[in-house]
Amino acid sequence: MRCLLYVSCWLICAACSSSYKKLQRTEADAVCVEAFKPVFTRALYNTQVNVTGKHLSGLLIIKTMPDSSIRMVFSSEAGFKFFDFEFYKNEFKVHYIFSQMNKKPVIKTLRKDFELVLMQHLNAPGSYTLKSNEDYYHVFPDGQDFYYYITDSACSNLLRMERGSRKKRILEAIMHKGSDGMPDTIGIKHHNFSFDIGLKRLQDDTER
Repeated sequence: MRCLLYVSCWLICAACSSSYKKLQRTEADAVCVEAFKPVFTRALYNTQVNVTGKHLSGLLIIKTMPDSSIRMVFSSEAGFKFFDFEFYKNEFKVHYIFSQMNKKPVIKTLRKDFELVLMQHLNAPGSYTLKSNEDYYHVFPDGQDFYYYITDSACSNLLRMERGSRKKRILEAIMHKGSDGMPDTIGIKHHNFSFDIGLKRLQDDTER
């Protein structure tokens, strides 16, 4: 639970206006955010999920497979599997999902949340950059969805990530990398309904 509280506090501190209307277009290159794209070999996370008054906790494994796809498996500490997803370039596959979660809106939301964190849309055509004071919003459109990666003016720090429309933020996420380049902490917070995900990396003996 401390994992989710830590992530929630971080997101609250990072929160800004939910509107993009006042941002100004700038000539900065959006491609610079590729340097922040996480590269997973295998990582194990303590995972806390709060959604509309319900709580789930367990372990999430994120692993890059030999074909370069990314496998994501979430299960309880007792071994009960909640979901098993695969991300590969612009493709997404559900290998398994618990029957009570097997609803199109749930799967769609989880897919988009993790695609934001995995930075799956950096090759989207039509990327551009917006500016607000010292924050630069690097924007990658995908249909009606817009993926925002917010950095400092030098693009040396990834401050946070957001997904929304052209005008309004829907969710916000943070990611803090460890010494090996894989994220130690990941947090996702929705702003249009009550749904938070907090991940805190654990030492996985199989990594040694």
